Amino acid sequence: MRFFLLSITVVVLFVLTLFFGSVNIPAADVADILAGGGSGPERFIVMGSRLPMAITAFFAGAGLAVSGLLLQTTFRNPLAGPSILGINSGASLGVAVVMLFLGGTISAGTISLGGYAAVVTGAFAGSILVTGVLLLLSSILKNDLMLLITGIIIGYLVSSVIMLLNFMSTADGVQSYVMWGMSSFNGVSSGQLPLFCGITMAGIIIAFSLMKPLDLILLGDSYARNLGVNLLRVRNLLLLSTGILTAVITAYCGPVSFIGLVVPHIARMIFHTDRHIILMPATFLAGAAVALGCCLLCVLPSNSVIPINAVTPVIGAPIVLWVIFKRR
Repeated sequence: MRFFLLSITVVVLFVLTLFFGSVNIPAADVADILAGGGSGPERFIVMGSRLPMAITAFFAGAGLAVSGLLLQTTFRNPLAGPSILGINSGASLGVAVVMLFLGGTISAGTISLGGYAAVVTGAFAGSILVTGVLLLLSSILKNDLMLLITGIIIGYLVSSVIMLLNFMSTADGVQSYVMWGMSSFNGVSSGQLPLFCGITMAGIIIAFSLMKPLDLILLGDSYARNLGVNLLRVRNLLLLSTGILTAVITAYCGPVSFIGLVVPHIARMIFHTDRHIILMPATFLAGAAVALGCCLLCVLPSNSVIPINAVTPVIGAPIVLWVIFKRR
């Protein structure tokens, strides 16, 4: 029943995102356009802007939430997440290097990547680097708090490098990076949507394949190893899944905050379980719902679209405080 209600919530928010926006279009006209009718600028707004934005919000929210759940289980830390542990910062560093230092193009011999392909490559390399460092440190630092502090320090170091790159870059490069860093779900065009959705789904499928091993890892590494779980393989797949999800979502949407951190806790509050066979699909749906809700709030102001990171802290901060006080 709870899965049904959560699914209905996602569908309702998805439809509302199509019907409401910064430009006022009568509901009857939107319904006609979705049915295949309509023409002119109103059709372009609905089919060329609102629909790709809603699909992007769905997959981005679900992907960030799933990656947050993977990290919280692996590090056994309720405050672990792509943004808190510096993985978002790593992806941002990769994008900053591509945009500010390399001029938007990656070249290696006869191979050259430009545009979004270069941005995605840079974000993937940065997120994989930081995630790998954190997994290495997790085998050395047994204290969850120290690992969390280490992730925050990594985030500060990365921010320092990004600031230096901004200082040395051109005005156009800085402007492009700042606009990307504001985060938005309306940056994926209809032509880019299949690639974005395909890569995101690949990362989510890898995450779903880890549900059973993650349940065993919750009981302890030794117990999981005795039951035949290959911990190295699981952690490598987790690294790959988290890297893919964080990289592609950060590259296309910017460094979206709080969703990866708080949505797993929302799923736990709804379903009252830590079993990943329930928690993983619940987190997927809850992440999509939260992202669509934030997307709807961003486009409601007349004639403007506010950055997504102006809305996510309003939802995320109270839940983080609740987790801190609950866990003492």
